[in-house]
Amino acid sequence: MSEAAGPRDSNIWQRTFRLWDAYFAVVWTATLVFVLGTAEPGWPVRLTAGGLLLLLVPWYLGFGRRVLTEEGADEGQALTYMAGAIVLFLAPGVLVGETRLMTFALIPQCFICLRMRWALPAVTVINIAPVAGWALLWRPSSQDVFFNSVFAVVTLVFSVAMGSWTVRIIEQSLERADLIAELDASREEVARLSAERGALTERERMSREIHDTLAQGFTSVLMLVQAVDAELERDVPAARRHLELMEVTARQNLAEARALVAGRAPADLGAGSLPDALRRIAARHDATVSVSGEVRPLPPGLEVVALRSCQEALANVGKHAGDDASATVALAYAEGSLTLAVRDTGCGFDPAAPHGGYGLPGLRARAAEVSGTAEVASGPGEGTTVTVLLPIPERTHL
Repeated sequence: MSEAAGPRDSNIWQRTFRLWDAYFAVVWTATLVFVLGTAEPGWPVRLTAGGLLLLLVPWYLGFGRRVLTEEGADEGQALTYMAGAIVLFLAPGVLVGETRLMTFALIPQCFICLRMRWALPAVTVINIAPVAGWALLWRPSSQDVFFNSVFAVVTLVFSVAMGSWTVRIIEQSLERADLIAELDASREEVARLSAERGALTERERMSREIHDTLAQGFTSVLMLVQAVDAELERDVPAARRHLELMEVTARQNLAEARALVAGRAPADLGAGSLPDALRRIAARHDATVSVSGEVRPLPPGLEVVALRSCQEALANVGKHAGDDASATVALAYAEGSLTLAVRDTGCGFDPAAPHGGYGLPGLRARAAEVSGTAEVASGPGEGTTVTVLLPIPERTHL
């Protein structure tokens, strides 16, 4: 096959090749009409030329079309077809000059099925050999030979130029088709990866939500159950207070679960402003809250991050700081940022040491989702400070 006819979509090529079938039929019919309708030479010669032209039809339909359309046809088959077509064309081309009209059907086939190194010689033979044979056989006048030779040379140059241009166009089209196919494949891969990434992101988000709400609530309920169990026999009023707190915590967990399923804002934020929500959370952990700066509504995503960060930091105080530790929450509104700081007076820890659990990594991930940062400052015996800095978008300043 030709260099231009490399990897192809065989189905598309089969459909579009019907146009080449129609083109071949039109040129062949016109050539036969001219051959049979010319005045010279006589009828026997014209009928012979016409009969030889008839042989081109089964050769094309039975062998040539398969070579031209099938992707698996090798170079040997292509050379065999074109050699046979040229032989069947040359005899009538020598006998009757009008047969040379058939070159307009054969030349495109040379560039379709042959490599350039074979196509150019074949095109040269198709254009020059009939004229040379015709001149040697019929000995026409020098003027007729000159005009026919000039016509043959012009046709050859035009054929080579148009054939080369067509080959380049086909090559560019094939390259473009390959690029489009690669782009489609890449687009499908990107879509698949995006879907997987979206699913992973959603799982991570749900994990953080469950950790910061339901898991902490259940932990609190479990601790209260243990406290009630220890107080039932020696301090009934304290046990009742803890039971009431268990009921409040359970209701809060239920509200958080419903909000999580419905995709709504956290239950604490749904009942008021961010400072009010932080005060309610702090009250459940016996912590105090201070607010500075101009309190104003912020984007819901920003307030959710601040709320969940406070929940996580206070939950860590209850689990790790020690029984005698106290905690404070500071919320600071500035022109372009919101700062949340949770400090405790507990036993502290070494932030550089490896730690298990999801809390602190999840806290940092939440802050990063809104282009913020989360820092932890602590040391053994020095307490712990969690500082979350969240940028406020410009449009909320108006």
